[in-house]
Amino acid sequence: MPSPSPSWHLSELVGIDRRKLLFAWSNFLAAAATLIIAFEASLPRPWWALLTVYVTAQPMSGAFRPKMLYRFGGIAVGAAMTILLVPNLQNSPILLVFCLAVWTGFCIYLAVLDRTPRAFLFQMAAFSAAVMSFPYLDDPQDIFTTTISRVEEMSVAILCVTLMHMLMQPWSVRPIIRERAKAFLVHMSGWTAEALGSRHNALEYEHRRRLATDVVELGMIAVHLPFDQRFALATRETVIDLQHEMAAVLPIASAAANRLDRLRALSAVDTELEALVDKVARWLKIPSFSEGTAALALVASCRAVSSERLRIGDWPALLAASLCDRMAALIEVVANARRLVARFDDEDAVVERREEAARRAPRFALARDHGLAALAGAATATAICLYCAVWILLAWPNGSATAAFAALITCSFAAQDDPAPVIGRYLLATLITFPLAALYLFVLLPRVDGAGVLIEVLAPALLWMGYIQADPARSAHALPMFSCFIVAMGFLDRFQADFALFLNTGLAQVGGIVATLTVTRLFRSANVRWTARRIIRANWRDLEALADPRQPLAAETWTAHAVDRLGQIAARMAEASPGDTLHAADGLDDLRIGRNLIQIRQSATRSARIRKAVAPLFEEVGALFRARLRAGHPVPAPDPLLTAIDDTMAAATARPSATTPRLLLALVGMRCNLFPSALPYQGAAG
Repeated sequence: MPSPSPSWHLSELVGIDRRKLLFAWSNFLAAAATLIIAFEASLPRPWWALLTVYVTAQPMSGAFRPKMLYRFGGIAVGAAMTILLVPNLQNSPILLVFCLAVWTGFCIYLAVLDRTPRAFLFQMAAFSAAVMSFPYLDDPQDIFTTTISRVEEMSVAILCVTLMHMLMQPWSVRPIIRERAKAFLVHMSGWTAEALGSRHNALEYEHRRRLATDVVELGMIAVHLPFDQRFALATRETVIDLQHEMAAVLPIASAAANRLDRLRALSAVDTELEALVDKVARWLKIPSFSEGTAALALVASCRAVSSERLRIGDWPALLAASLCDRMAALIEVVANARRLVARFDDEDAVVERREEAARRAPRFALARDHGLAALAGAATATAICLYCAVWILLAWPNGSATAAFAALITCSFAAQDDPAPVIGRYLLATLITFPLAALYLFVLLPRVDGAGVLIEVLAPALLWMGYIQADPARSAHALPMFSCFIVAMGFLDRFQADFALFLNTGLAQVGGIVATLTVTRLFRSANVRWTARRIIRANWRDLEALADPRQPLAAETWTAHAVDRLGQIAARMAEASPGDTLHAADGLDDLRIGRNLIQIRQSATRSARIRKAVAPLFEEVGALFRARLRAGHPVPAPDPLLTAIDDTMAAATARPSATTPRLLLALVGMRCNLFPSALPYQGAAG
C-alpha cells in the first residue's frame, strides 16, 4: 500500500498560529467596516473610531463581550461628565482642569478598588472624559457636538468589532476554560506532591506564588462567563467551586509539609507513617481527572492513623495525627478539584449544575484596599494637573493633545504598583512605529484613490500589529504601535500629508508618554515594597478580628481574602532583597494561623466549657497581632501565648468530647506555626 503523501500547511511551514491569525483578520475586517461606515457617515474623526477597534478587541471571545458592555457604559458616563463640566466651567480653565483631574482620579480609585472586569467601565469613564475634553478646552463652543461625535465613532467601532468576532470566532469560551483549568490542576497536583517531599522548602515560594495567582485568575475567568453561551452560568459555578478548592490547597498542603518536617526533626517518622506519606505523594503525582476508589481508600487510611495517634496523646503522636488529618483533607480537596475539572467535558453534568446554580457558594471574594486605590487615584489626578500646568504655562499649541495622551496612558496603567517599566516599553514601541507611519503617510497613501484601495494598502501593517496583539508575550507592544500608526496618519475623509502636523502630533504623543513616565517615576516607583507591607498589615488586622469571638465568623470570605493577598504579596516580594524582613511575613503562615483560628472558633461554639478554655488563647493571639501592627514587622510570639496553647490542649484532653479531636488538631497547628523552635508539648504548662 503506498504511503499517504504528507500534507503541508503554509501556517506550519512559516510558524504562524492560525488562531492568532484569525484574530488579526477579525480585527482587520472590523477596522475596514468601521472606516467605511465612518467615511460614509462623514464622522469627523475616523482615526479615533479605527483606534477604538484595536483598543476594544480581546484575544479571548468570552472576555471582550463583557468588556464591550462596560466600555459602552464608561463612554456614556464620560460623555455625560464632559457635557456637564466643560460648558459650565469654560470661563475658569484652571478650575475645569482641576475638576477633570479629580474626576479621572476618582474613576481610577474605583477601577483599582474593583479588580474585576467591571473596572473597564471606570477606566473608560476616566479617559473618555479626558480625551473628549482636553483637546477642546481652548475652544469649547461646540463641545456638545464634539462629544456626540466621539461617542458615535467609538460606538460604531465597538459594534463592528463585536459583530466581526461573533461571526469569525464563534467558538465558546468553555474549551479555553477547560484547558486552563486542567493546566492549573496539573500544577496544583505537582506542587502538593512536592510539599510532601524533602525539597519542598526550596521550591515552596515559587510554587505557592504561582498557585495563588492561578486561584485569582480563575476568579477573573469566572466573571467573564455569564456573557458566553448557554452553559455559561453552570460553567461559572463550576469554576467558582474549583477556585474554592484550589484556595484550600495552599494552607492544607503547607501545613502537612510543616508537620512532616517537625516529625523528621524529631526522628519520629515510623515505617507506617512513611509508607502512608509515600502512597499519598504517588497519588498526587498522577493528575487523573476521573477519581475512583483510590482517593476514598487513602482518606480512610489517613483518618484511621490520625485517630489512632490522637489516642496516644504525646507530642510526636499529635504531630503525626495532624499530618494524617491534613493529608486526608488534601486528598479530598484535590479529588474534588479533579472531579470539577472533569465536569467541563460532560455537558449533561453542566446542565445539571445549571439547575443547581442558585444554591452554590458565593463568588470568591477579592481583598480590597481603599488606601492603595486612593493612592492610585491621587497619583493620576496629580499627574494630570502637572501636565496641564506645563501646557498652560508654555502656551504650547499641541499641549492639549499631550494632556489627552498622558491621561490615556496614566489611566491604562494606574492599577500597577510601578507602571514606569511598562510605560518605558510603551515609549519604545511608539518610537519604533513612527518610521512606518511616515512611510505610509508620505510614500504610500498619496498614491491611494478610494476607500477600497486604502484598506488594501493598510492590510499588511494592521494584520502584522493585530497578530502581535494576539500573542500574550507581545500584546503590550500592540497598543502603542496602533496608537502611533493611526493617530500620526490622522485618517480623515480627505487625504492630508502635512509634515508639520505629522511632526507636532508625534511630539504630542511622545511628550505625553515622557511626561507620564516622569511623573510615574516621581510619585509611584517607590511604592512596591510599601504596598506589600500594607497588604501584610491588612492580613494582621483581619487576624486580630478573627481572634475576637465577638466578631462574626465568615470563614470562606476570610480565606478568599487571605489567598488573594498571598498572591499579591508573592508577586511583589520579587522586588525585595533576599535579606529583607518582608520575606519573614509572606502571608502563608498567616493563612495557616487563620485557618486554625477558624477551626478553634467553630469547635468553641458547641461547648461553653471549650469557650471558657480558649478565651485566654484568643486574648493572647489578638495581643500578638496588635503588637505586630504597632511594630510594623512580624514580632515573635510571646511565651504567654505558648502557655495559653498548652493549657488549652491540656483542658481539651482532660475532658474529651466530640469536638476534642478537631480542637486538638487546630491547637497543634497553632503551636507549630507560632512556635517552630519550642520544646515539644509536655502537657499543661507548669
